[in-house]
Amino acid sequence: MWLMPALFACGASGTDASGAVADDKPATPAVRVGAERFERYLPLVEGRRVALFSNHTGVLPDGRHTLDAMLDSGVNVVTIFSPEHGFRGTADAGEHVKGGVDPETGIAIASLYDGSGRREPSAQVMDGFDVLVVDIQDVGLRFYTYYCTMIDLINACGSAGEGKPVVILDRPNPNGMTVDGPILDMRYASGVGRLPIPTVHGLTLGELALMARGEGWLREGVRADITVVPCEGYTHSTRYRLPVAPSPNLPTMRSIYLYPSMCYFEATPVSLGRGTDAPFEVYGHPSIVADSLHAFVFTPESRPGAKRPPRMGEECRGRDLRSIPEEEIIAGGINLEYLVDAYRSVSPKVREAFFTSFFEKLMGRADIRGMIERGMTPAEIKASWADDVERFRRQRKPYLLYEDTEPEAQEMFNR
Repeated sequence: MWLMPALFACGASGTDASGAVADDKPATPAVRVGAERFERYLPLVEGRRVALFSNHTGVLPDGRHTLDAMLDSGVNVVTIFSPEHGFRGTADAGEHVKGGVDPETGIAIASLYDGSGRREPSAQVMDGFDVLVVDIQDVGLRFYTYYCTMIDLINACGSAGEGKPVVILDRPNPNGMTVDGPILDMRYASGVGRLPIPTVHGLTLGELALMARGEGWLREGVRADITVVPCEGYTHSTRYRLPVAPSPNLPTMRSIYLYPSMCYFEATPVSLGRGTDAPFEVYGHPSIVADSLHAFVFTPESRPGAKRPPRMGEECRGRDLRSIPEEEIIAGGINLEYLVDAYRSVSPKVREAFFTSFFEKLMGRADIRGMIERGMTPAEIKASWADDVERFRRQRKPYLLYEDTEPEAQEMFNR
């Protein structure tokens, strides 16, 4: 049996230097995730060959993985689908992960991130199961790849013969209180953007799947059979603390809250802290001149989860964001101040080739790069997608399974 040690604890709010959660803030209201609701989903898989899309985040409060709970209940799990970072969640971002056999259960693992370029399982794998169960913890961002893989699997299930049903064991969205960012221009659809949604969409995976089907965003002609087993005790105002890190470089709740603002550094020469104790919580570059704002110095090193981090072995100067209160980060939504500051602070030579073509895939639009280069302020740039956010909030409303964020709270979150 696989017992998962907790990296964060649900119900606490701060984090210490090790990534363990400190208990210095109010507890999260009790939330029961879909995977705990055996009475709801076991009848849907009884007597069927089951494929499970999950990874290390598919854990229950008692520490068991959902896979073990299903096997203990007599469910015939025949295939495990694994996403980016692999089934055990240890591979680097973007690292290709081969399929194989899970050594603890002997069940075949079909990797959906093996570098083959194939977005969906082979026909042979699809023929081997009857129903797909999804249980994975997403973080609610357009460029996070777990939901992209789920959409690919739903497309495959909806296209397979008479179709294969999909059962989504829903989990809360830790960024579910916020909707912010430009909507993806589908000309920039990629492995880090599969749907025309804002950067921070505020939906659970169950809600997102229902919206993709309802809005016709699945493959043409696909009308997938989707059942969502919803969470209990969750609303879009809930501050849900994750029980385990969703991926190697998101080790704290603060890193998850900063992720919508920090991920754009992936398309620049600036380090966002991969290879340090604070990925997505610091940024810097060797050419930034140390001053009162850029007094933090760090050197990325090879380590598990970041074997070859950007700027490895180079002394970087920049900013440490770990002192910013979580409430302030959440309230600001996407904050382009960090990106704009780095662009203006690197040397002129570095600034000449600051953005790579990956930037448009992350940002989702073609015009934001030019706004930064022309000297527009973060507030002016953010105002350019305000109408998109409001339109999307109206569009998603029919698909919400949980009480939406209070309007006054949403105004505060996205001010």
